[in-house]
Amino acid sequence: MNRAAAVLETWLRAARIYRDPRVAAMLLLGFSAGLPFALVAGTLAAWMTRSGVSMAEVGMFAWVGILYAFKFVWAPLVDQLTLPGLTAWLGRRRSWMLLAQVGVAAALLGMAFTDPATETMKLAWLALAAAFFSATQDIAVDAWRIEIAPTDQQAALAASYQLGYRVALLAATAGALFIGGSMNWPLAYQLMAALMGVGMITVLVVAEPEPLSTPMSETMVLQNITPISNPQRWLDEAIVQPFADFFQRNGSNALLILLFIGIYRISDMVLGVMANPFYLATGFSELQIAGYAKTVGFAAVIGGAALGGIAVARFGLGGPLVFGAVVLAVTNLAFAGLAVAGPDVSMLVLTITADNLAQGFTGTVFIAYLSGLTNVSYTATQYALFTSLMVLPGKVLSGFSGIVVEQVGWITFFVYAALMGLPAIWLATRVNHWFATERA
Repeated sequence: MNRAAAVLETWLRAARIYRDPRVAAMLLLGFSAGLPFALVAGTLAAWMTRSGVSMAEVGMFAWVGILYAFKFVWAPLVDQLTLPGLTAWLGRRRSWMLLAQVGVAAALLGMAFTDPATETMKLAWLALAAAFFSATQDIAVDAWRIEIAPTDQQAALAASYQLGYRVALLAATAGALFIGGSMNWPLAYQLMAALMGVGMITVLVVAEPEPLSTPMSETMVLQNITPISNPQRWLDEAIVQPFADFFQRNGSNALLILLFIGIYRISDMVLGVMANPFYLATGFSELQIAGYAKTVGFAAVIGGAALGGIAVARFGLGGPLVFGAVVLAVTNLAFAGLAVAGPDVSMLVLTITADNLAQGFTGTVFIAYLSGLTNVSYTATQYALFTSLMVLPGKVLSGFSGIVVEQVGWITFFVYAALMGLPAIWLATRVNHWFATERA
């Protein structure tokens, strides 16, 4: 009994990390980051469809989301450039967060006063602006999160961020769809623009990370070195050095780490694009899918994210990384079970729960891992590169998922998706070994 009480106390101590005020701040910043994502994608597609825009034009708007995968291109600017007036007032990270949030709100407000049927090109430019400022906000928020707390607290911050992000997605999808359908779409986008004020207020309240002690970044800021004033030096220190630093710090393991980043969530992404088509093909209705995804799925992903934060606080990063890689692969087999069972609601709930628990857990753990890889001298640049690398291979391969399904059927496809997780499991064990070696 005493042993059980000791174990429980250990877990409770690990859970107390969620009482940190910075965790609450990440909840609100996560909300601000998640809000615009659907408003330039699925929600916008619904508004355009209701406005009579052709399916071809609606489909083309999906290209707006490509900006998120290439945010590493302008991340060096966010990392190193000062903003006249704003940086002196708020500091390097908060100034960029506020600028990006104002940009998102302005773009959404512009979209609210645009007619999709007659001003499609104007709407496209405004959606691109919203996506650009949204991706810029992601860069600045990630940099602030990494610099505000040590590595062992990053998982809790990531879990809180995911909760805020998911709540924002609900507001930007179900909330905006309800307002657009029952009242009018311009009002929906006006209200979404107003909700960006949550992030702006948070930025004004939170603290700026402590100034960096690394002379390179301090020198660039103090001397106001920009691409215009000294392009050669700025290019070297803002772009070349962040990449060189990563390889210098990680030596012979650098390429394996990059490979690990690229494939860790690949099995989940390969399957994810086919989840809804599979549910429909199995015989479930759109209302059933949406209902369970927004309730059971939402609770599961948040629970998984919280468990990920506690696991890292309790065990460190290595073990949870391995466990996360395993559950990502294994939970794909739940879809194979559903394919065998057919339109069984209890099996649907089990599959959605398992899938979202795995997503939430691995999302938290992997964000914490990527955060620990960055050098605070180049936080925004390196983290943006890591997250882009995390997404691109899976996005490319997932484009072939439909072809695989047509060729081999659903059950074999899900087994194939699970097997794609095996390299990630092996590399996760290597990472765990490196962590153990460092602690020895």
